[in-house]
Amino acid sequence: MTAAPGSGHRRVVTASAEHAGPLAELFARSDVACHCRYWHFPGDTNAWLARCAHEPGASRAEMNAALESASGEMSGVVALDGDRAVGWLKLAAATSVPKVYEQRLYRKLPCFGGDREGVLTVGCLLVDPERRKIGVARALLRGAVEHAAAIGARAIEAFPRRAEDLRDADAWMGPFSLFAREGFEIVNDFGPYPVMRLTLSG
Repeated sequence: MTAAPGSGHRRVVTASAEHAGPLAELFARSDVACHCRYWHFPGDTNAWLARCAHEPGASRAEMNAALESASGEMSGVVALDGDRAVGWLKLAAATSVPKVYEQRLYRKLPCFGGDREGVLTVGCLLVDPERRKIGVARALLRGAVEHAAAIGARAIEAFPRRAEDLRDADAWMGPFSLFAREGFEIVNDFGPYPVMRLTLSG
């Protein structure tokens, strides 16, 4: 995958084992201790916060293991500037992140009925703090759509938070405006927590 000129990095690629180190460094530079494990963590919110505070190495080890084994738990795309990861977008099969859909806001919504095979979920979107607002997120999403189409996915679902003056820390599922610009449509509109979907041709 090749990023658009002027996007602040050279390319967007599908995540693999070779990106474990660069991604760990990206999470560290961004002061984010989750290492993209929240949707796979079985405990409650308090247990999760305790792990992030006291056991960040556990989440990093699980991230590395998922990348090494090509697990769907770390499927997604990475924005690279040389060997340095400057962005990450988790793109998982909807069936592999049930915790997303079991949240009170989204549980049993009609828009999630029917065949779920081939539906992917944007599980998080992280851009290096020094590379924000220069097109990295847009390039990541476009790379994710390209990847989804290449593997025969039917649709991509996103769960952005929609609000004025949203802090970067609150936009970890991606900004609403980005998905809207890239053709995602609202399939459930609930105040600041819409569900958006991009239907892929074929």
